[in-house]
Amino acid sequence: MKILIVEDDFSSQQLLKKYLQLEGESVIADDGEKAVTLFQEALNNQTPFELVCLDIMLPTLDGQQVLKQIRALEEKKGILGLAGCKIIMLTALRDADNVIQAFRSQCEGYLPKPIAKERLFKEIRSLGLPLNQKI
Repeated sequence: MKILIVEDDFSSQQLLKKYLQLEGESVIADDGEKAVTLFQEALNNQTPFELVCLDIMLPTLDGQQVLKQIRALEEKKGILGLAGCKIIMLTALRDADNVIQAFRSQCEGYLPKPIAKERLFKEIRSLGLPLNQKI
């Protein structure tokens, strides 16, 4: 599985990378613009990400904007609905407005920080993505 981790906090980046290390290739973006660029490059190279772990509070573009741009890039390539990558918002923001906005913009999951490995893997499995590790 090809995974994009979009997180500006170094400790959180490393924790997610460690959790997901046996699940496939993880690429890290530490700001919103970099995330969109990496996602677009992967689409253009026909090596799309299958999973995006996306923080909301990011420099340059916030996670909500990144989510919308990712879905727009997929739409331009004719990738619609369930054919798109799975996006899980991983954030300290738990307010209803952010949760509703994320799901309206077509994220598949929303987990509040701190992220526990078991909760993350349960969410990934619920999206139908295969996992190598047993939790």
